[in-house]
Amino acid sequence: MIKRLTIITLIAIILGVVAYNNKFYYPTLPLESASKKEVLQSINESSEPIIKIANEDGYDWFITRSNQGDYRETLKAMIGEHRWEFETQDGSGYFFKKEDEKLIVTTQMWTGEYVIVQLPEEWEE
Repeated sequence: MIKRLTIITLIAIILGVVAYNNKFYYPTLPLESASKKEVLQSINESSEPIIKIANEDGYDWFITRSNQGDYRETLKAMIGEHRWEFETQDGSGYFFKKEDEKLIVTTQMWTGEYVIVQLPEEWEE
């Protein structure tokens, strides 16, 4: 009986460690080209407030910390560096313009601590 209980305990510990290391408990990402572990590692190791995590299906994907909504100003500043002017926000969409062009940036709360940002890949031009 003790041997069986020991084996079950060891299996539970191993599964717990594997789940923790793979960030199993985080929600799925809206992109396929990066893993949760890679994304979290990139934001946690960087001193930058917003980090590019992927380019997939014609979009640039970024991650930032939510910081009680402070990410909005960081996002506007990053896009403003490329001469885009902020116009308005509607829900999770941010609308910018540059001359006759329009840019729509969408955000998604990934967890309570992180926000995923999606921009069309031609936004830097």
